[in-house]
Amino acid sequence: MKGVTDTAPDDGSFGDLVVFLDEGVPVPLASAAVNVADLAVTRGDGIFESIGVIDGRFIEFERHLARLAHSAAMLDLPEPDLEAFEAAARRGVAAHRPEPELLVKLLYSRGIEGDDVPSGWIQVLTGPDHSAARREGVRVVTLDRGYRHDIAQTSPWLLQGAKTLSYALNKAALREAARRGAEDVIFVSSDDVVLEGPTANVLVRHGDRFRTPRTDLGILAGTTQAAVFDTLDAMGFAAEEALLSPADLASADGLWLLSSGRLIAPVRELDGRPLPVDAPFTTTLLEKSFGLPT
Repeated sequence: MKGVTDTAPDDGSFGDLVVFLDEGVPVPLASAAVNVADLAVTRGDGIFESIGVIDGRFIEFERHLARLAHSAAMLDLPEPDLEAFEAAARRGVAAHRPEPELLVKLLYSRGIEGDDVPSGWIQVLTGPDHSAARREGVRVVTLDRGYRHDIAQTSPWLLQGAKTLSYALNKAALREAARRGAEDVIFVSSDDVVLEGPTANVLVRHGDRFRTPRTDLGILAGTTQAAVFDTLDAMGFAAEEALLSPADLASADGLWLLSSGRLIAPVRELDGRPLPVDAPFTTTLLEKSFGLPT
């Protein structure tokens, strides 16, 4: 794999790497192999979590582990061994060469079809530089997700709210955003209710009131969003889940996308229209929520 270190440097650390739960030994990413018959490969039948690591500190690790367990229950997967996932993740980060930002992915699959034995592994990846997005903001387009806002109640078998490995539609949406001259997407239901991004939650500000779409709309409960809400509450702001419309986005005093990778990225343009970016306030949220100066 281009750009991946196959062997350990002189200090004994690795570049990007994998730790399989049943082996527990970090191996270079380019040398790692998953069985081609694994249902993660053939069907995308599994779940994952992506955890930001800043200067060796895991961001909201407990919330990510809890969400992994929640997704597993939604897919009727065996209960994951969260202690094993945590141990593998910490072992992997310790083995990776030092980087200001890393991204740790926990992957849990139904395994080989017919074996009834799940498989699990973690990846430790060098994080991309998100400083420009955090500082300057991103351009976003709204896209129709193609179903009503109440689909989680009417059709629970569609697994809305689970973080599954089936991300082809999310990636297609990001490619469509690029074709429209933007970097990211906010999905809207077919009956005009704001949902989430392909890899992020939405935060809207009107005055001193902050809102995010309700999780009962079938969106993923955000770990970064929860941490930011803790910060806003401590700062004395009103922060709540709500039913939001596209008009709420267009009229916002501030709009952000919250995710484990970028953490907090203000939206500077929505569907071709500029939005205000409060860079000092974004910096305050990054510092207070994650200890991250920008």
